Amino acid sequence: MKYSVVLVDDQTLLRQGFRMILEAEDDLEVIGEAGDGQKAIDLALHLRPNVVAMDIRMPGVDGIEATRRIIEADPRIRVLVLTTFDLDEYAFGALRAGASGFLLKDVQPSAFVAAIRSVASGDAVISPRMTRRLLEEFSYAFAQNEGGDDQSRLSVLTDRERDVFLAVAAGLSNFEIGEKLFVSETTVKSHVGRILTKLQLRDRVQIVILAYELGLRRPGVVPVQDEKATSVRGPLTPTAGTDPVRARAKDD
Repeated sequence: MKYSVVLVDDQTLLRQGFRMILEAEDDLEVIGEAGDGQKAIDLALHLRPNVVAMDIRMPGVDGIEATRRIIEADPRIRVLVLTTFDLDEYAFGALRAGASGFLLKDVQPSAFVAAIRSVASGDAVISPRMTRRLLEEFSYAFAQNEGGDDQSRLSVLTDRERDVFLAVAAGLSNFEIGEKLFVSETTVKSHVGRILTKLQLRDRVQIVILAYELGLRRPGVVPVQDEKATSVRGPLTPTAGTDPVRARAKDD
């Protein structure tokens, strides 16, 4: 399968560099480029690519707002946010806007290519530099929401679906959840699909975020890793099941 990509960055040289990297791969095709957020929205909704590689700081509409508008208009389009700014508010804003990943632009070309493939296939990708701060951010939500009424949002789930919800939030794969709950992997996939539908969530990353915001997951210790993109499948995958922010976006 060949994945289509739209590149969004206000620096022409960076877009050209990204294009060269991606077009060296047989399964990736750059079908458009944009230099600002509004053009990115227009182009993405016209071309309907598999992935939009999105810069954050651009003239006019920024990358976070562009991401939000694209996802609202067509949730099938995946957005991978790229930035030179290692700042919390950008990562949090991007993920909450619906991005399927957040990377710093200094990743190795091979990591960038693998991240595009991961996001296109429904996985999530988050820079390891951001995982600890993501956990710290959601630990504040735990303190604010522990025992709160917001957990009533989960009342639409059956007991088994709630078990699966918590297992996904813990970063377990479908296979691992099946072993833990003594059900088949196919059954787990069905449960995950129903959970996403009932809670109106887009993917497994949003399950993780919701669990932290509702105080259902406490942050754990994040192991030290090298600076490669964190995802679920392929060459970017570190030790599985240790960090819920590494959860699969869609373990299909």
